[in-house]
Amino acid sequence: GFLLIADITVYTVYLSQSELAHAQGTLSQLLELLIEHTRPPLQISSLEGDAVLSYALEAGFVSGQTFIESIESTYISFRRAIELMVLNNTCRCNACANVSSLDVKFLVHSGPFVIQRVGNTAQLLGNDVNLIHRLLKNSVTADTGIRAYLLCTDAAIRVLGIDPASEAMTRHQETVTDLGDVSVWVKDMHPVYQARRDEGQVTYTEKEVLTTLEAEIAMPRELVWDYLNQSEFRNLVIQSDSYEVLDREAGKVGPGSTYQCYHGKMVVPQLVVEWRPFERVLLSQRLPFKGRPVHVLIDFRLTPTEVGTRLTETAARVSGPAAKRLLARLFIRSQRQRSQRGLNDFRDQIQGDLAAHQAIASRGN
Repeated sequence: GFLLIADITVYTVYLSQSELAHAQGTLSQLLELLIEHTRPPLQISSLEGDAVLSYALEAGFVSGQTFIESIESTYISFRRAIELMVLNNTCRCNACANVSSLDVKFLVHSGPFVIQRVGNTAQLLGNDVNLIHRLLKNSVTADTGIRAYLLCTDAAIRVLGIDPASEAMTRHQETVTDLGDVSVWVKDMHPVYQARRDEGQVTYTEKEVLTTLEAEIAMPRELVWDYLNQSEFRNLVIQSDSYEVLDREAGKVGPGSTYQCYHGKMVVPQLVVEWRPFERVLLSQRLPFKGRPVHVLIDFRLTPTEVGTRLTETAARVSGPAAKRLLARLFIRSQRQRSQRGLNDFRDQIQGDLAAHQAIASRGN
């Protein structure tokens, strides 16, 4: 399976130069954030000072793109938390004044390990567990100047099935005592946060909303997001026979990509306007009318709830020739029941699929 360590960087230095009580409060808040973002299929094995060790079995694991996006989402939340601490700080102690120096790094490895149950904890044993821990002490920052990064071993890259170049990763070599040379890939996380902070968000008014549909799904947002991007299950939502993705950027789906959806002989393109992992996908869908094109925004949002996730599908803001806009609104509203059935089928199918994978994982544990 997979091993992941999220480690708060320079914390030892920060602690040595700070008042203990306030420094411990800061650490607790940041560790709670990392714990909160460790969601299925990942399971927490242990807290190790200023780090969180988690694991996931390969059976039922999410796609490589979704896994990388989940780490990026965690990093974005971490940086937002640091910025809020700085913004809301009124204390002049060193612990509060120096909180902006903290950051986080992520290490990912894939290999065999033993899960040993001790009370309510799962201790992980094996050479690959030793390897990822030893990689915590590395030369990445010294060699590159990057403080906050994602480090993936070659083994993790292969199993995740991702292209390091498409993830803006650079190759790096580490020498690990007793284990020899280890080839890894490193991604700078600061540009990830900067890009999210700078990107805009498309909005629309209540008057522009045509339909709003919902489905309550008993699983975390990360898993719903991953299923929403698997063709077998996404076809249920969009009621298509099949689809293909055009214009991937560096092999990834994102803004500017197009879902080419096939409904019998009819082709319906959906342009990705906004792509916010685990939160929102906004599409501009061309309606199946002849002549000049007519488009409608289709907005999928994922909201955490007490039981799991609420998936909301909103159709809004028809654009195109005035003579066709009224016809388009009538057409979209006439599809309301069919679209709701699609959401319901999606919910039922992915809940059943997850239950099957959990049964396999429980046997592995």
